[in-house]
Amino acid sequence: MQNKSPMLQQLCSGTSRCLDGSMKKIRHCLDQLTDEQVWWRPADDMNSIGNMMLHLAGNLRQWAIVGIGGGDDLRDRPAEFAAREPLSKDELLARLQGTVDETKQVLANATEEQLLAGQVIQGFSVTGVEILFDTIPHFQGHTQEIICYTRMQVGPAYRFYWSPSTPEEGA
Repeated sequence: MQNKSPMLQQLCSGTSRCLDGSMKKIRHCLDQLTDEQVWWRPADDMNSIGNMMLHLAGNLRQWAIVGIGGGDDLRDRPAEFAAREPLSKDELLARLQGTVDETKQVLANATEEQLLAGQVIQGFSVTGVEILFDTIPHFQGHTQEIICYTRMQVGPAYRFYWSPSTPEEGA
């Protein structure tokens, strides 16, 4: 049974693909880092990759899972940034992947009414569609930060996720 228009179906499936693409890049970075490097901060007042991963999971849960799918918002945003007792990179990855998987399930099951309904999250009045327009660039932005922090630590040994190899790809 179709529970949303073709355009909203495409929006939800495209959102899921974007999340999958970002997760591949994050996993690729973590494969090049130790647990200690995941918690490295460029400066005391800046976040580590670990903090960013906790933040991405919290943000995605609050905005997409609860905002579109419903439920109680139990997010503790300050704790995402305050964490300094390192979880392993495998624990962080499992937590974030679980949140991404749950988000994708919410999107697959979301009705048109849920995607068009208005709600207030963190003081912002948004619809489900606007939630997607906000959370995906947010997720991708922090993914790029994770890549940057990985490159800063690994230096010339950094392995790129993808490099063009044909003229069509831009080589």
